[in-house]
Amino acid sequence: MQPILKVSFRYGLLAGIIGSALLIGLYYLGRHPFLIPVYIDFRIILFGVFIFFTLREIRDYYQGGILYFWQGVIASFLFTVFYAIISTVALVVFIHSVPEFLADYVNLSIQQLRSLPPEVIESVGKDVYETNLKLLPGTTAADLGLLYLIQCFLISLFLSIILSVILRRHPKI
Repeated sequence: MQPILKVSFRYGLLAGIIGSALLIGLYYLGRHPFLIPVYIDFRIILFGVFIFFTLREIRDYYQGGILYFWQGVIASFLFTVFYAIISTVALVVFIHSVPEFLADYVNLSIQQLRSLPPEVIESVGKDVYETNLKLLPGTTAADLGLLYLIQCFLISLFLSIILSVILRRHPKI
């Protein structure tokens, strides 16, 4: 179990630093990272690459070419825990040091909601739409941190299952 923890930590730390830099970089490039749809989020590629290398290193260098599905899922989960902690802490610290990040998120989200066509508002529900508009100005750094943390685990869930199946190897009997 120690190699799984050690390798997951190392890759989670590295990915957390890169992911934090990408979050900040996207903001300064004029693309607020929280307004990018989740299905085109940079974490999909980042997690895919790092989970792949994590599982491959565990399988090839520590397990003698054998990786069971459950080991892959646990290593992927641990990688995600380390990534999520590092990048979420960095995000919250960044939001506290650059308050415009949160203000821009609130303003752009309100603009985005107000630009929705009436058909979309009706399908979502007028009361839900109104509630979201009222709640947005009260958004805090902790709210964005929690959202980012949850998204990390949701994105990682699907990738870890797929990569654990692809990279698993059983001993030959």
